[in-house]
Amino acid sequence: MSGNSLSSAGLDARRRRTLFRAWRRGMREMDLVMGSFADANLPAMSEAELDEFERLLDAPDPELLAWITGEAPVPAAFDTPLLARLRLAPAASLRDAETP
Repeated sequence: MSGNSLSSAGLDARRRRTLFRAWRRGMREMDLVMGSFADANLPAMSEAELDEFERLLDAPDPELLAWITGEAPVPAAFDTPLLARLRLAPAASLRDAETP
């Protein structure tokens, strides 16, 4: 997977911005993890979940990657059900990226 599969055409302005940010993190691994998660979940996110996802997008890539992979403890402020769902998704995202 080399880019987003969710069309931004049917999304409101906030979700379009969030989708763009999720696919353009800086670290390719995080583009794949966050972008794939956004593709799969963004349209159905509640406003509260969208707030949480945007807070995660504001976190530095190395820290966020360490939280997702379990290499570092998740700070209490970020230890949410949304992050728990995100932690289940990266293996599939990275596996898809390796498939030619």
